[in-house]
Amino acid sequence: MDQYDNEHRRTQEERPEWQQEMPKQPYRQTVVLNQKKKMPGWVKGLLIFIGIVVCVIFLTVGCNRTVDRFTDSLSAPLDDSVVVDFGYDYIGTIYINGEISESGVGTYNHQYLLNAIDAMMDDSNNKGMILHVNTPGGSVYASDELYLKIKEYQENTGRPVYSAMQSQATSGGYYISASCDKIMANRNCWTGSIGVTMGTMMDVSGLLEKLGIKTTTITSGANKAMGSNMEPMTAEQREIFQSLVDDAYDQFVGIVADGRGMKEKEVRRLADGRIYTANQALKNGLIDEIGTYEEAIADMQDTYDLGDCSVEEFIPVVSRDLSSLFGLLAPENTLSGAAKSDARLIEELAALNGTFRLCYMADVRK
Repeated sequence: MDQYDNEHRRTQEERPEWQQEMPKQPYRQTVVLNQKKKMPGWVKGLLIFIGIVVCVIFLTVGCNRTVDRFTDSLSAPLDDSVVVDFGYDYIGTIYINGEISESGVGTYNHQYLLNAIDAMMDDSNNKGMILHVNTPGGSVYASDELYLKIKEYQENTGRPVYSAMQSQATSGGYYISASCDKIMANRNCWTGSIGVTMGTMMDVSGLLEKLGIKTTTITSGANKAMGSNMEPMTAEQREIFQSLVDDAYDQFVGIVADGRGMKEKEVRRLADGRIYTANQALKNGLIDEIGTYEEAIADMQDTYDLGDCSVEEFIPVVSRDLSSLFGLLAPENTLSGAAKSDARLIEELAALNGTFRLCYMADVRK
């Protein structure tokens, strides 16, 4: 075997270079694949179009069903009923959040709060009530109705009532708290703003005259259309409006004086509409203590020997009005003259004509 290999190697070396065997290469196989025919462009476009149509159909059907369910829930009346059959002793907390209003929009539900107080009033297992207050105030009527209901609870049951003020408890928020056995405010709370507002009335008669627009209002008396922004306010009308504000203000001052054990003269000194911090309110005798909601609970339990009582919270069912859900309407209608035409401005001003509201409301919001 070795001899053969040697002779073979010599034979290879004697051959011309081009005849010598090439080194063996690995075996390779070339495979030619059958190429598929390309799909015509119009076919691709048709398939894409059909796919889009199918997706749109599914989305439309699904959205319609969702909207139908949502609309049904909006049209259904809010359930303001309150059930208190807990079967054990408890302290009830009612949440007063947002602008106080008899219509009850957004996070505030007036009727629910009244019902909750009534339910606790008639429940022997209820041993006390805490107002969890976070509001800038609201209408004179709604604030007073809630205040009177709280007073009714106190007089009929003799049970303690605390106000636990949160971020803001101004104007109407302080109004409903004034009669409480104890007022505790968070150290970052704003309160006070003891006073009444009727909002801002505009006189656009000069603008109308400049634009060549004349208005005529038919009334049964000189003061029937008072507050109209289409004509200047008379001295008599201003006096009438001021009397409405003064009467509501006197009522507010009397409630604070009675609830806080202060003289009316002292209250009027504080009640110029200004907002107080928690520290300022404490120094002026408008609150009893600075503390949290949890500390208010503990204080009531310790003071009135209610340590064995649990705490049940009554949180109102919120409004399902679309405008309040999506924030489509601002609290007040504001106009931006630069962004709107004169015709649009006149239209909106006309819509505001003669509209005003007497409020225990703080214009400054936290």
